[in-house]
Amino acid sequence: MTLEEAIREYQEDGYEVTHVVESVCRGCGGRTFEVQVTDASALRRTCLDCGLVEFIADSADFWEDDDAEECACTCGGERFAAALGSSCRPDGEVRWLTVGLRCLECGLCGVYEDWKIDYTPSRHLITQA
Repeated sequence: MTLEEAIREYQEDGYEVTHVVESVCRGCGGRTFEVQVTDASALRRTCLDCGLVEFIADSADFWEDDDAEECACTCGGERFAAALGSSCRPDGEVRWLTVGLRCLECGLCGVYEDWKIDYTPSRHLITQA
């Protein structure tokens, strides 16, 4: 199963994933990350090629350093490819976000976090992987 397939298969509350965007470092174009998550459904990724730290979607608004934990695969791997899935309303605004990771050690793909978006405008979140 690919990362996109894993994200599309996961449909929280039955919301179809309408867009999937792969995470790409804005600094160097890298696609290998360490990822941290908080209890508030906030994710931050660190590019393993250049060290640039970036938030996924609106995570910066909810980030708390004291609450952050490293994501890890069941195999123990902590290096990932990442992607953001969006479920949109008929008007194009985002209703739900889903973050999937693919372990670069064993290839296992899965959803690591998802959260509801209850504000507009929110279309800009679709590309903030």
